[in-house]
Amino acid sequence: MNHLRFSVLGPVRAWNRAGEIKLGPPQQQAVLAALILAEGTPVSVGALADAIWAGSAPATAVGTIRTHVYRLRRALEPGCTSASSAIRSRGDNYSLATTAHNCDLLAFRSLTSKAEKARWEGCLQDVTRHLRHALALWQGEALQGLGGPRADAHRHVLEHLRLQAQTDRLAAELELGSATAAALDLQQLVARHPFDEHLRKLLMLALYRSGRQAAALAVYGEAQRILARELGVDPGPELQETHHRVLRADPTLLHTAETPAASPTAPVQTCAGIPPTAPRDRPALPVPRRKRVRCAGLTT
Repeated sequence: MNHLRFSVLGPVRAWNRAGEIKLGPPQQQAVLAALILAEGTPVSVGALADAIWAGSAPATAVGTIRTHVYRLRRALEPGCTSASSAIRSRGDNYSLATTAHNCDLLAFRSLTSKAEKARWEGCLQDVTRHLRHALALWQGEALQGLGGPRADAHRHVLEHLRLQAQTDRLAAELELGSATAAALDLQQLVARHPFDEHLRKLLMLALYRSGRQAAALAVYGEAQRILARELGVDPGPELQETHHRVLRADPTLLHTAETPAASPTAPVQTCAGIPPTAPRDRPALPVPRRKRVRCAGLTT
C-alpha cells in the first residue's frame, strides 16, 4: 500500500509507482470513491450498489460491482492476487486500507485535528499553518466528475468541512493581526455563501480593523437586505451585536492576539503562551464540529 495514493478532494484519482492510474468508467470510479470515503471500514456490496444506482440497482448489480472491483485491483496493482490486493474482501464486504500518508481526505482530517489542538493550546500561528496545509490538499470540488444523489450528498458534507477549515484559518489570521489580507479572502467567501452570518461577522471585523468602518457597516446592510428578501428574517443576535459595536466604533474590536486588551489581573501573553479560549459561535453545519464523519458507500 505504500506505493499507492488516493485523492477525493477534487477529481477521484489514484497513483502507483508507474504514475497516475486510469480508473475506468464513472461507475468504477464511484466504487473506488466509496471505498476511500469509508476510511478503512468495510463496505457491503449493497452499499456499493447504492453508491452507483441510488436505490435503483438492477438485478445484475452484484456481478457488476465484483467486475468493477476486479478491474480496480488490476489497475491499482498489476499482477497482484486478490489475497494480497489493497482492496480486501471478506464475505460480501470490501475495504481499502488508507492512511493520512496516502489519502488526501485522511491527511486533511489529520491537519484540521492538529489545528484544533493548537487552537485550544493558544498557538494561532500553528492553527494557520496546519489549516493552510490542509486546504492546499484540495484540487477543486470534492468528488469532481461523479454524479448522482449519493455523490452530491457527500460532496456537500466535504465542502462544508472545507468551508469550516477556511473560516477557522481566516479567524485565526484575523486574530493575529492580518486584517487586510483576511478581508480579501472573506469577501470572496461571503460572495459564495451570502447567508452565512458568521462569515459576515468576520468580514465586518476584518474591514473595521483595516480602518474601513463604512465598508463594515455596508456588509451588515447587505445582510439585512438579502435575509429579508430571501428568507424574510432579520440578522441574528451575533451579527446585530457586531453591527452595534462597529457603529459606535467600539475600541475593543481592535484587540487581537498580538495587541490584546490590557488586563489588571493577568499578564499579556502571546503565542506560544496564549491561554485557550472558548470556541466561537459557529453557523449550523450538517457535520458536528467534534464528531468524526465517515462517508462509507456514498450514503448519508
